[in-house]
Amino acid sequence: MPMTKGSMSTSMKFIRPGIVAGFFALLLAGGCQLPTTETANEKPITIGTSSVLAGLDPAGVYDAGSWAVFTNIYQNLLTFEPGSPTPKPDAAESCEFTSPALTTYRCELRDGLTFSNGNSLTAKAVKHSFERILRIRDPLGPGPLFANLLSVDARGSVVTFHLATADATWPSKIATGAGSVVDPAEFPADRLREEKSASGSGPYVIASYTAGKSITLKPNAGYDGAVTKRGVAVEVHYFETAQNVEEAWNARTVDIAYAGLPAATLAEIDPGDPDVRLSTGDSAEAHYLVLNVRSPREPLGHPETRRALASLIDRGHLASEVFEHTVTPLYSLVPQGVVGHSTAFFDRYPEADTAHAAQRLRSAGVTTPVRIELGHQAGVAAVEARVLKEQLEKGGLFRVELTEVRDFTTYQKRCLKGEFDVHLYQWIPDFPDADTFVQPLVGTGNVLGNGYTSAEVDHAIRDTQRFTDRSKAMQRFRAVQDTIAKDAPLIPVWHRQRQVVTRSSILGGHLLAEDAIWRLWELRRL
Repeated sequence: MPMTKGSMSTSMKFIRPGIVAGFFALLLAGGCQLPTTETANEKPITIGTSSVLAGLDPAGVYDAGSWAVFTNIYQNLLTFEPGSPTPKPDAAESCEFTSPALTTYRCELRDGLTFSNGNSLTAKAVKHSFERILRIRDPLGPGPLFANLLSVDARGSVVTFHLATADATWPSKIATGAGSVVDPAEFPADRLREEKSASGSGPYVIASYTAGKSITLKPNAGYDGAVTKRGVAVEVHYFETAQNVEEAWNARTVDIAYAGLPAATLAEIDPGDPDVRLSTGDSAEAHYLVLNVRSPREPLGHPETRRALASLIDRGHLASEVFEHTVTPLYSLVPQGVVGHSTAFFDRYPEADTAHAAQRLRSAGVTTPVRIELGHQAGVAAVEARVLKEQLEKGGLFRVELTEVRDFTTYQKRCLKGEFDVHLYQWIPDFPDADTFVQPLVGTGNVLGNGYTSAEVDHAIRDTQRFTDRSKAMQRFRAVQDTIAKDAPLIPVWHRQRQVVTRSSILGGHLLAEDAIWRLWELRRL
């Protein structure tokens, strides 16, 4: 998911909301309703995060903070079981491809599903939920994830998806936040819902919500699906920067610090501290520099200028000095640990080589210094941007102007409008497959909006999606990464595993570190 998803700062994804074994998970068991254990008088568990909830309409957001909430208040046809890359039924009773060509996918719904407002969740509601994403096509929404969707049919309790080309990853895509099923009575077919509330059919309902500040969720007694545990009330508090999350943690106003504590603080956590539990997940959040290639006349419109830029970055210095060794240098589109990963940028470019960058620019007849504007958010992203400025300006080849945008949504919009020559972007994978790092980021109509398109890449992506045996797609994924290293529409910088810090009195917090799904129903107090 883009920062998010899925992101623009070190705490978000466009994302998106963004992968390896042990990825997304819900505890699946039979589809019984949740037991009705009374939790009303129990103190809510509090989470502090800088991964903000950008909105409640699945058609209008594609970021990690929003999708984390969506997995609790909305329901999908499919969801992910712990340790399995294959999605399992949730709102659906069953789903399957019905054509050998992998272009027709059929799901049959469970009987008697309802939204929290009492309205029925029907096949027509599912059809409505997908069609409005394609119809509205909000620039901040998840439309690119469904680029292959031609149409949706709803007959009785059956939903059928018709795809333009084969896509073995389609079941995983509809198990993401983009596949959230919404009530047609509340969500218009042709525009986003403006109200700061929503009814869903997930394990939780919204008790209160203050945009940009907090949301309180309580268990949904009417939920019927994959989750069989009844959770406790949860309050999520949103902060602007990692430093703000740290202040709340130190003041003991939050029980869990999620995607927010500064790198130095995480590095100093004592594993022997009886009051703190540090959990590290398997997911690979990736961080890139996105380059504006919309026009040959732009500063970075010439590929040799982008290649020169790629030769100046010192990833090791960023990892050690800015992030206190809590991140790992990244040299390709698909991160290490994800099947299909390569080292395409490492193979093609030297590290922090001013002479090589100068030769690239001379060969293209580019006048130096090349003046570029680099967009970033506040907090540790601002620190990273300042270090990148120093690296890129070595040798006088580039002159970098930094622009900080504090509001997440405003930052997204400015990036998509192409207002920056370069911007920081963090991607959290949507599902456990290399495709989630490829099609949404570099396929035609991608979420980056940087103007990059490649027939060669698009053809290779379609090839990867033909294989239900995903190991057969690896060679093509590596071919895509080689092309991206050559064209350099983005530059990979670092990746990391997600870390979540909880008080020792809180159980289940480690499951928040696994992936983009927040399993709030697993949280308990000792």
